Amino acid sequence: MPSARLLLDRVHRLVESAREVTDHPVLEAVARVGLVAYGVLHLLIGWLAVQLARGSARTDADQTGALQAVAVTPGGTVLLWLIGLGMLSLALWQAGEVLLWWHGLLDPEHRWRTAFVCARCLAKAAVYAVLGLTALLFALGLEYQADERLRELTGETLEVPGGVALVLVAAAGVVAVGLYTLVRGLTGGFMKDIDLPTAPDRWEPVIEAIGRVGYVAKGVAFGLVGVLLWQAAATADVSTATGLAGAMTAIASVDAGPWLLGAVAAGFIAFGGYALARARYPDRDPSS
Repeated sequence: MPSARLLLDRVHRLVESAREVTDHPVLEAVARVGLVAYGVLHLLIGWLAVQLARGSARTDADQTGALQAVAVTPGGTVLLWLIGLGMLSLALWQAGEVLLWWHGLLDPEHRWRTAFVCARCLAKAAVYAVLGLTALLFALGLEYQADERLRELTGETLEVPGGVALVLVAAAGVVAVGLYTLVRGLTGGFMKDIDLPTAPDRWEPVIEAIGRVGYVAKGVAFGLVGVLLWQAAATADVSTATGLAGAMTAIASVDAGPWLLGAVAAGFIAFGGYALARARYPDRDPSS
């Protein structure tokens, strides 16, 4: 027992040291750059979705399309480096929240709650990290298409034993993320990510309103991505496996598609505004 206690104390000291790193003001400042980039990317996705709704056939209304739009602007390479490094810093900053919560895993009464919070923090960090790495790939001049890579990965998975089940599980997971995002929008749970005491009272209703619209739109879009992935597994037709750009195209192809896509585009633009507000008043503690 003394050795176990000594080991636990050592782990606590290491965690506290790591926490100090992730709480450093410089990292937080760079992470804010990442939050700004995250907001701008959603504004660009919304703008690209508007172009798609207006009949543009050469528009990828997703993260890679937004990064391509940045790449062709004056100073695009520098901006991509800033986006990539900012997003990676944001990922590290967000993942650091687990260092505050991990000890709850040792408490049977709070273990499941703690596990959920830690999983959510790590999931956010993973999304930010993927976006950051993708931006750096574009900065280096490398081509990357999220939809094409998803179709390739789906096809490769379907060919292995049990691959269909794996894709179905992945599809169910994406749908679950979409539903969770939708619920956060409907309940206003996203406001936990805003440092409300520092935000002016007059701006709180505005932040909440655009956040609700943005989260609902993202929830619908992600849910559709999961449904299309499920269809790919059920029919063994990888052409239906698609990411956000494909989901946007699918919305545009139905009756009243341009109007529906316009509404989704407005939602992504609203989410971009919310993300910028979060960059101004960030709070990464999900218990607040």
